[in-house]
Amino acid sequence: MMLFVAPALAGDVRAEPGVSDPASSTAPAKAKSKPKAVPAVPAAPQPAQQPALPGVDGVLYLIRSTLLTLNDANRTGNYTVLRDLAAPDFQAKNTAADLAVTFTDLRRRNFDLFAVAVAAPQLTASPALDANRLLRLTGLFPTRPLQINFDLVFEVVNGRWCLDGISVATPETPPQAEAAQQPANAPAPVTKKPAPKPP
Repeated sequence: MMLFVAPALAGDVRAEPGVSDPASSTAPAKAKSKPKAVPAVPAAPQPAQQPALPGVDGVLYLIRSTLLTLNDANRTGNYTVLRDLAAPDFQAKNTAADLAVTFTDLRRRNFDLFAVAVAAPQLTASPALDANRLLRLTGLFPTRPLQINFDLVFEVVNGRWCLDGISVATPETPPQAEAAQQPANAPAPVTKKPAPKPP
C-alpha cells in the first residue's frame, strides 16, 4: 500500500475569523482600521537529513550479518527472514521464492559462507552514500580456493540500516605472487676449511 501526502499548496491562504478583506471594506474613512491579516506562508520543506555513515565496526557488522543471514537462508531453503529484515522497497520487489531462485546456484553447490564470520573483508571502494542516500558496500573475502565477492546496498529505515540490494559471487581466488608467499632465499653460509698445520 502506498501512502500519498498532498503537499501544502502555495498561496493557499485561509481567512481568519473576524478579519475582513481590506480591499472589499466599505467602512467610512474616519473609522478605526483593524489590523491587517498576515497571510500564512507555508514553511519551506526541510531537506531530508543525511544519515550518518556507520563506522568501521558498523560496516563490518552490516557485511557479516547480511551474508550470514543469506548463508542460513541457503542452508534451510527459507529466505523469509532475509526478506523480512530488508528495506520496504526490497520486499516489494522480491518474494522469498524470488530470492530462492536468485541464490539457487549457491544452495545447489552447498557453498558455505561461514568464513565471513571470522575473515576480514577487503573493501574495493570506500563506504559512501549515493544521491539517493543509499549506502553501498562492495568488496571480497579472500578465501581459498574460491573467494567471496559481495555488493551490498543499504537504506536507512526507522533509524536502522536495512538491506536494499545484494549480489554475491564466488570466483576462483587469483594466485598470489611467489615472492609474497615465500621469503627471499638467504645466501648459503660459507665455511672455510682450516689451514693445514705445518709439520
